Amino acid sequence: MDDIALPEKTTCAPQESGPIPAYHRVENCDVEVPRPAALIIFGASGDLAYRKLLPSLYRLYKNRMLAEQFFILGTSRVEMTTEQYRASLYDAIKVALPRDFDQAIWDKFAPRIYYSTFDYGSLESYTRELADLLPKLESKHQTTGNRIFYLAIPPTVFEDVIHNLGAAGLSREDKGCSHLVIEKPFGYDLASARKLNRLVHTHYKESQIFRIDHYLAKETVQNVLMFRFANSIFEPLWNRRYVDHVQITASETLGVEHRAGYYEQAGVMRDMFQNHMFQLLCLTAMEPPPLFIADRVQDEKAKVLRSLRRFSSGEFNDHISIGQYTKGTINGREVPAYGDEPGVDKQSATPTFAAMKVFVDNWRWNGVPFYLRSGKRLASRRTEISIHFKDVPYSMFPDSVTGPIAPNVILLKIQPEEGMSLFHQAKQAGTKLCLNTVEMKHDYPRGVALDAYEWVLLDCMLGDHMLFMREDSVELAWSALTPVLDALESDKVVPLARYAAGTDGPAGALDLLRKDGRSWRPL
Repeated sequence: MDDIALPEKTTCAPQESGPIPAYHRVENCDVEVPRPAALIIFGASGDLAYRKLLPSLYRLYKNRMLAEQFFILGTSRVEMTTEQYRASLYDAIKVALPRDFDQAIWDKFAPRIYYSTFDYGSLESYTRELADLLPKLESKHQTTGNRIFYLAIPPTVFEDVIHNLGAAGLSREDKGCSHLVIEKPFGYDLASARKLNRLVHTHYKESQIFRIDHYLAKETVQNVLMFRFANSIFEPLWNRRYVDHVQITASETLGVEHRAGYYEQAGVMRDMFQNHMFQLLCLTAMEPPPLFIADRVQDEKAKVLRSLRRFSSGEFNDHISIGQYTKGTINGREVPAYGDEPGVDKQSATPTFAAMKVFVDNWRWNGVPFYLRSGKRLASRRTEISIHFKDVPYSMFPDSVTGPIAPNVILLKIQPEEGMSLFHQAKQAGTKLCLNTVEMKHDYPRGVALDAYEWVLLDCMLGDHMLFMREDSVELAWSALTPVLDALESDKVVPLARYAAGTDGPAGALDLLRKDGRSWRPL
């Protein structure tokens, strides 16, 4: 697939249609405040809106990182008045932000929130209700025609909403911007992703589309490129000559929770690998872009996805392990097996854990394995990237005194702690010859200025695509993963192992590294 040449950034509204860009000071740095805009949320009565979107918008407003000319229009199929919706959000935001909630701020924020009961499949809802209501609210709040449409809805409804927005003329950018924000998953496999891309491009330019992967907005994920390319001491070592292997882990202690309907269809591979895990891999393995702008960064990420080695049918057991959690204990509490979770088929063969060994076939990484693992109900909640360097070429220190020297490791911690560490060897004080592994680390303070959803909301209003997935990256990721999914689901070439909740996952995942003479960082 050819690379896509697009503008790097499309700011809401031209210069003459609104005030000049404003900036807000955060930790001695300037953060751009977006121009006036209307945010229209489809699925405004859903869990995502209540737990993430509205609390994030409240915090942005509280921290003066939204324009004064701003309003939110929530839509969903649930019958509700604007007053009822505001009251329900009041309770939800107080629960989500117990330390950040300020009654005085809420009293200013609430009048900017509106609600409309909506039929996603009816074009009349868009041409009459939405097209009639929006201009009135825009005139009241002076938002200059900039519109952000956020699809916080199930993927089964994407096509109806996208088609009807376009048919109603709401995708046009006559007076201001019209941005479309799409939550994952973007497609179910390569064919469905291509179909959805074709539909979206019927009505929207690529520069208007924002495919969200909120992992990319976490502080440490954003810092990977800074860490690699702003420090001359690391980048010369970031290649096959010095790196033995790379581990990327995203483990959760939570089970399927309230997402059984979605998860039964998706499983861990669609839920985590096509987007989160592959995007972390791209940031770790990509070449330096010529400029730190969205499209140049996206170009380099696409090159990584093009370079992923495809497995032959006889190699799957050597490269993949999948599993499903059984009952066990998490933090001293007994938890049920996946098949006993509400909404899950007791005979379900949906994997809740997967580990993969993949290779990036290019000059920088030829022969270096990347081990990826992600799963639910594991021993700890942790997302991290660890770069494991090769052993020293020759050790002058006798093993009888110190034991084998542990290789150096760079650890990039994404959640729950955010920061980075360098593990290296140093002499233990007070001894003649004793080496200890020493950790040099930097941790981001808890409660950093913006969380992941605040970043993505801010950037989709600013028109900055840096934290979003481009069309080619979506399809390239699916093209790498779809043959694996077909083999797992149709041919059953890899057995579905069982692992007790609260453990490190199935034994097969350990074997992926063990047979290579390596081991996972413990959970």
